[in-house]
Amino acid sequence: MVKMTLKEIVEVVDGSFGFPSDTEVTSVCTDTRAIKAGCVFIALKGENFDGHDFAAKATELGAEAVITERPIENAKCIVVDSTRRALLTLASHYRNKFRIPLVGVTGSVGKTSTKDMIASVLSQGFKTLKTEGNHNNEIGLPLTLFGIEEDTQAAVIEMGMNHFGEISRLTLCACPTIAVITNIGFSHIENLGSQEGILKAKMEILDGCSYEAPLIINGDDKLLANVTPRGGRRTVSYSYSKKSCDVYASDIKAGGGMISFTINSKLGKTPVTLNCYGEHNVMNALAAFAVGMELGMEADMMAAGIAAFRPDGMRQNIVERNGHTLIIDCYNAAPDSMRSGVTVLTQIDIPEGAKRVAVVADMLELGKMAPKLHRSVGETLGAAGVDLICCYGENSKYYIEGAVKKGFDREKCFHFDTHQQMTDFLKENLSAGDAVWFKGSRGMRLETVANEL
Repeated sequence: MVKMTLKEIVEVVDGSFGFPSDTEVTSVCTDTRAIKAGCVFIALKGENFDGHDFAAKATELGAEAVITERPIENAKCIVVDSTRRALLTLASHYRNKFRIPLVGVTGSVGKTSTKDMIASVLSQGFKTLKTEGNHNNEIGLPLTLFGIEEDTQAAVIEMGMNHFGEISRLTLCACPTIAVITNIGFSHIENLGSQEGILKAKMEILDGCSYEAPLIINGDDKLLANVTPRGGRRTVSYSYSKKSCDVYASDIKAGGGMISFTINSKLGKTPVTLNCYGEHNVMNALAAFAVGMELGMEADMMAAGIAAFRPDGMRQNIVERNGHTLIIDCYNAAPDSMRSGVTVLTQIDIPEGAKRVAVVADMLELGKMAPKLHRSVGETLGAAGVDLICCYGENSKYYIEGAVKKGFDREKCFHFDTHQQMTDFLKENLSAGDAVWFKGSRGMRLETVANEL
């Protein structure tokens, strides 16, 4: 973080402060475990915690000041009306010190992997800051912005939301110079009412963009494909196969742990290789190529960035364990990401006679549409050519209904009430060379089963 003074911070957050204010600040944090010399601590309140309880401790640990909503004894307080608003306001002020390209990424699914793909591409030509993990909310995003340094040349910032207005606040803080929307799915539909409501919430990303900032959209998404941004904003579309889009793929081939394809754009035909499976990763690469193209990058440089990309953490983490190939993708789940995951299972190489096993758990936060959407994913599973379907969770029984509707053998479908039951079954029924895909919402903790294998 580039230095700011306490006087500057007090003025930006419109706070009251009774201490000398010419001290330099070199970091901002919301966790006392991260406090170091030159830090300002912001006391946030949540459902299960109140940072004000740690304000005095923060001062004791060496914080130059603490931003609070009330005076705290033994703490050097900058008192404001709202510490959450102060965090966003201060981060916005800090971000606008830098005239760098900043890519804002949102969408129902695929935000994090798309963000990582874009950062991999931009890193070939720019020193690039990116959101770490999925720190994409009103705490994680502003703290990420404080990571911009004097030598930072570009940033890729993820934006998540559960309700209307959240993306608007995030984008007004980050001020993107390029906006990317990956898709309009069903995540959080119980809060937003419909896919049209989700589209409206995602389009809030433009609230913080200048009119010169292009909007990059998934041209295969039926709602995004028909979007006409207000004010005549320029859009750039990408597609798995539509030649009418600005960037599209062709000659797609999977095998040997990778996907090769050609990216078609105004730069011509660019051959690329992805060192991972899944149609969704092809789409992520196309989005990243479109961003790089907007920033004037050369095609071969972008192809190198795509080749350098690797899925992270519990997102399509492919490991070999005890003679089995495990595809662990347990961070979150929605209908679109479930279908994308099925393509990974069907593309992965297995020896002759081995099985492809889908281990799937509930998709959460789908409200009244949960049965219908689980059945729909089940239909995809039933038609995909997998050998066994193992389900966990109350709504996962609808996967079986959908699969059977598509002609899948019910005797090859299994439902379990506990992780242990599922683990015991898999240990007994898996054979050498089998590929096993684990996918479910984070709250279903399906990775515990994978870890037991």
